[in-house]
Amino acid sequence: MKRLYFIEPIVAIYAFASFMVYPLVQQYVYRRLWLEITNSSYPVSDNTSQCAANNTSHSRQQEVQKAASLFSMYSDLSSMIPSLIVTLLLVAYSDQRGRKITIIMPLIGSLIYTLSFLAVSFFELNLYILIAASFVSALFGGIGTMLGGCFSYVADLCEDSKQKTLRMAVVDMMIGLLAGVASISTGYFLYAVGFNWPFFTSAIFQAVNLIYAVFILEETRVIDRSETAACCRAMQKLASSICNLFVGGSSQRKWVLVLLIVTFSSLSFVNTGGLSMITLYELNEPLCWSEILVGYGAAASTSIFITSFVGVYLFSRCLPNIAIAFIGMLSVGISMFMTAFAKTTLMMFLVRIPAMFAIMPFPVLRSMMSKVVSKSEQGALFACVAFTENLSTYGSSAVFSRIYAATVAWCPGFIFLLGSGLCIIPISLLGCFHSLDSNDNQALLSEDGTEASDDPPVA
Repeated sequence: MKRLYFIEPIVAIYAFASFMVYPLVQQYVYRRLWLEITNSSYPVSDNTSQCAANNTSHSRQQEVQKAASLFSMYSDLSSMIPSLIVTLLLVAYSDQRGRKITIIMPLIGSLIYTLSFLAVSFFELNLYILIAASFVSALFGGIGTMLGGCFSYVADLCEDSKQKTLRMAVVDMMIGLLAGVASISTGYFLYAVGFNWPFFTSAIFQAVNLIYAVFILEETRVIDRSETAACCRAMQKLASSICNLFVGGSSQRKWVLVLLIVTFSSLSFVNTGGLSMITLYELNEPLCWSEILVGYGAAASTSIFITSFVGVYLFSRCLPNIAIAFIGMLSVGISMFMTAFAKTTLMMFLVRIPAMFAIMPFPVLRSMMSKVVSKSEQGALFACVAFTENLSTYGSSAVFSRIYAATVAWCPGFIFLLGSGLCIIPISLLGCFHSLDSNDNQALLSEDGTEASDDPPVA
């Protein structure tokens, strides 16, 4: 069978299958905890808001909100450590063993996670089995591992820097496009048939995706068979490739890489932390959204992937990468600030408008980092990026969940005000990068992926 070099179908199917599950996870946990804490069934109404059907006292509802946010924190913490270790090892190891392993392993873990949710939902098993499922699935990596492998795969195929930026933006756009479709369909799916069928459908899509990745996707790296038999030597080479990113080359390259990675991870911390609390915020008073509205809200949030791609495509024609990243960071901060004061359904949808460019900094920063290192270092680079992204993702979800649990009773929107304020960190870091000698930076961020310094170019 002829194999293909198209990574986009994997990203698209993964996004569709995952976002059939992600909006359901917090809703399922929320309803189970509601039943345990209030000893009453979750209020279901044909209205757009559940507040009219909710006769539970405000204090009991806040207790459910707190318990749900703490459960989210426990789940994130249980999966954080194994996911970080596996991500760093797999994506860096892909420089020697090929990119596909970094894509296939997370797909297996995601399938295990979805089947666990299906089992817990279908057989009404103990809710805390889901925390164990999070830990087991993290042993295969996570979304950071798969995206790290996908972006390394794209970097292998692209020669031109503009092509690299646009194709990475396309990957981000595919996530938003299919995630939006999945989020809308999931709301109606849940309303019509409950939780079991969406979980089962997601598992089917993930199984198909796994088959495509194993049997159809072509490898971009020549696999170094000599490293297979010598495990210790392979691990030494793996550690060496990661260390050389920051030890080898000029001092300016080291500072640029560190600055860009910290900027990327700090923005990811803020953006992911805020998004992780959106569903609970929408289920709380005074919004009390139904499952259908939650689906539309999730689709509106994921549509920013598409608008961000359009923004990258248009702005890249007339603005430098740093300016595009600045616009995206401001988009994140303004949107979070407005979300903190959104008390009506209309306002909750309108806050997505300022966020329309919120994803732009991520493909731009990835492309900037990719241009600093040689092709043989792409896996090690994206291993570090995926590691810090996973750390910021799981860490922010845990931190924001804990803060939300502590503040939901007196100010549910406080978490978004905090996120808006924290946007100053990546903006300031990017400002520091811009304040460096612009000529040196332009030379360093060369289009051929090699370092433009006094050191000899990397072959």
